Amino acid sequence: MSVAPLLEVRHLSRRFDLPRAGLWSAPAHLQALSDVSFTLHAGKSLGVVGESGSGKSTLARLVMALDQPSAGQILMNGVDLHALSAADLRLARSGFQMVFQDPYGSLDPRQLVWRIVAEPLASLHAGKALSRAELRERAAQALHEVGLRSGDLDKYPHEFSGGQRQRIAIARALITRPALIVADEPVSALDVSVQAQVLNLMMDLQDRYGLSYLFVSHDLAVVNLMCDDVLVLQSGHVVEHAAAEHIFNGPKHPYTRALLSAVPGHGSGPIEEIS
Repeated sequence: MSVAPLLEVRHLSRRFDLPRAGLWSAPAHLQALSDVSFTLHAGKSLGVVGESGSGKSTLARLVMALDQPSAGQILMNGVDLHALSAADLRLARSGFQMVFQDPYGSLDPRQLVWRIVAEPLASLHAGKALSRAELRERAAQALHEVGLRSGDLDKYPHEFSGGQRQRIAIARALITRPALIVADEPVSALDVSVQAQVLNLMMDLQDRYGLSYLFVSHDLAVVNLMCDDVLVLQSGHVVEHAAAEHIFNGPKHPYTRALLSAVPGHGSGPIEEIS
């Protein structure tokens, strides 16, 4: 008996209209994604790779329902996210959260950490708000889960290092107990030694809570470490989609082979894991 996927993307496309080059010019557009389909099961990780402009971040925003597709569907536990009302979508968001690339830009510098971490929970319970004490307690628990202290609740983001800020962002994503976390280049802005710490944390959290990750990255070594399957995008098109071991040990498409050839130390064998 097959298990229904947690996330199912069906024939997803996104086209952006561009400004006319001139008064009498024909309308122009950018096809960011074209007919993208895939599934992601509970507890698994799917890496999305490709060069800048391949459509990776557009895909992440569409899965998070932060943007509307031009065509296609995104089903979370069988529910079409883009067919939901605003109120129903807000409730559905408890099941999927996002960690952004830049830990410096994704945290409001004017807010205390407890408010930042508790924000998704406060939004989820709009209309029957949790008390301040309840929000602080849940925020403290989330910080503990990412290796920070309850004493950090009343600090501001500028008081933390880059790696600590990304831990705060992960705590914010965790607080609603989501089944899926969309991670858009979550360690690319961090030093290499800090990257390893954050990636190990994400893997520990996946083991502990059965999380699924949609992991967007240009760093193939990181994807090889983190992901069960890999989706390769080129100019908005899926050119290869397979288990990570097949992508890294026997890529079929020339574009995938070109991406792998740019990874230091990668030849015919697997990419070395981050220690």
